[in-house]
This record gives sequence, structure tokens and C-alpha cells, in this order.
Amino acid sequence: MEFIAASAFGLEGIVKQELLDLGFDAKAEQGGARFQTDLTGACKANLFLACADRVLLILGERKVSSFEELFEFVLSIPFEQHFPKDANFPVNGNCVRSQLMSVRDCQSITKKAIVERLKRKYKVNWFPETGDVYPVTITIHRDIARLTLDTSGDALNKRGYRTWVGEAPLRETLAAAMVRLSGWMPEHLFYDPCCGTGTLLIEAAFLAQNRAPGLHRSFIMEQWQHTDQAACHKLREEAKALYIKDAPLQIAGSDINPEALSLCKKHLQQAGLASKITVQQMDLRDVRLHESGVYFVTNPPYGERIGDQKKAAKIAQSLGELFRSHEGARLCAITADHGFERHARQRATQRRRLYNGRLECEFLVMESRPQIIQ
Repeated sequence: MEFIAASAFGLEGIVKQELLDLGFDAKAEQGGARFQTDLTGACKANLFLACADRVLLILGERKVSSFEELFEFVLSIPFEQHFPKDANFPVNGNCVRSQLMSVRDCQSITKKAIVERLKRKYKVNWFPETGDVYPVTITIHRDIARLTLDTSGDALNKRGYRTWVGEAPLRETLAAAMVRLSGWMPEHLFYDPCCGTGTLLIEAAFLAQNRAPGLHRSFIMEQWQHTDQAACHKLREEAKALYIKDAPLQIAGSDINPEALSLCKKHLQQAGLASKITVQQMDLRDVRLHESGVYFVTNPPYGERIGDQKKAAKIAQSLGELFRSHEGARLCAITADHGFERHARQRATQRRRLYNGRLECEFLVMESRPQIIQ
């Protein structure tokens, strides 16, 4: 079967590499990475992927330009191979740049076609939908309809450790991607001087501990009757064996906001990291570390979501000074501030476009041989 590991724009290549590392033959495309496997393989992807949003089974794809064509397309798909008689199959929709732009109508027609298909196959006229949930999504982009079945349930950024959110939370999947893009290795100190509620710190720890992001949560596909429950259980046991709980962690952070730090400590506690990661209230201008080769990885205020642009510019200036005051350091920051390099007086040696929610950002890497902007 064909699946797509859906991701935020800009993370497709990272998700592809994750899939390759898991042993799948993957190909990146806009909005994710496509790969082939069975339901047990989908369980493995859900369990181990750190940067993907969902794992979707592709039920079918076809060009459609009318509601009649959409109905016939959906009707042709063998839902009986996936859905039992009592399946609960809610339908969501998304239409972009297509002749069919009414999401509500597309959802309704898709639902009707699924019911008609199942009526013919099961020889019944009524479906109670009292059983396990099989979430269906109809997506139409440039007149290409794609019907998918969500194997994840809750989005994969829901790791289970963050039950409170701060003023401008960083999604766990984006934080995991930032850690990987920074080039950080666990033998170096990882430090977030604007740590907020601690998401970057926790995702760095998961990487250092070789901890599967989905280890302590379930996936909707695990309840389906066609899923090999024993195989999924075995995958979880393998993930537990790979998890190095006592791995030494050189990870710390600070923030000037006491409320954010209070949430951070709660998240660290829930992630089982309270005794392993040190955080403290501190103005980033006061941060002085003894280690060389520090990786400063952070999500500072941009001037759009928190505070004003002047405040964001001062923070960027302070981050530049912090970077230059530590020998062999690397500064990695995600920002929507086009003047970040100018304010930091530091030219990035690497840059990558990412999205924090719907906000277009750049992930900037500033390395140990500074290119100072005068």
C-alpha cells in the first residue's frame, strides 16, 4: 500500500530522510514524503517519525472536474477492504485551486459514495457507525483528488508531554526538525537562551536518548481489525529497547519569562527529564557558559507574534553578542524577521525556509568563524 508522511512545508526532505533511515524507500513531494509499506510499516512510521504531522494511507488519486466525477472516483475505491460493517468513517475535506471549491459539498459527496459502495458490498441499507473510527480526508488540489485514510489519529506532534501551551508555542515536529538542521551532536552542549516552554530542549533530549517520539502515545490504526496487533506491540517493545533512558544529556536553557519557565518545568517533568535538563530564569544578555563549541538553538520573538519589532531587534542583537562571546559556538535561530542578521551583526552561513504555523520563516545557522556585518 502507498502512504504519505504529511509534513509542514519545508520539512519534506527531512521527513524523507527519516523514512530512509527507517528502511523505507521514500520520495519527497510537496507537503510530505511518499513511501510504500503495509499497516505494520505504517505503525513503525507513526512510532518513530519525529518531523511528520501524520501518516496517511493513500486510497486513490484521480483528476476530477465535476461532482459526478468525484462521486464515481470515490465509488470505485474498495473501502470494504479497510472498513468493517460498523466502521465510523468521518470525512474531512480540503480544496485548493480547483474547479470544485466547495469543501462541504465535496465532503458530502465523498460520504455518500462511500456509503453507496459499502451498501453494495455488505448488502445492507444502514450503517450505524458505532465501531472503530476510520478518518477519511478528500483533498482536491488543481483538480487532482486524493482520498486518504488517517492512520495516526491525533497529529504526531502530540507526544504526550505538553498539556499546557505558552503564548507562542513551537510545534514539536518543527522543534525536532530544528534540532536536526542545527547539526548538533550530543557530545556538545545544547543551549536555548529563549527556551520558553521547553519544546526544543525536550526534542533534543529525545534525539540524544534515541527515544521514539510516539513511544508513550497510541495511534488510531492500532484499533483497526486489519492491523496486526502483535506486530505493532513488537515494534513498541523494540522502541523501548532502543531508548537510552540514562544517556548523559548536555542540554540546558533559560528564559526571562517566569510563567514560560513554570510551564517548561511541567513539560520536563511529564517528559521524564526534570532531573536531566537544567533551566533557569535569566536575561539572555547575562548568559555566560564555560563550555566551548556550544550550540545555541532557539526560537526568539519575531516582532510579529510577541511584543514589537524593536524588542525583537534587541533580542537579535543580544543573540549575536552571545554567539560571539563563546568560542567555537554555533547560533541557530528560526525567525520571520528579515532584519535578524543585520540586528545580530552576523551573516548566516546556512539558511532554510520553514513555516512556524502559517508564518513563513527562515532557519538561520551562524557558525564559529563569524562574518560580522558592520
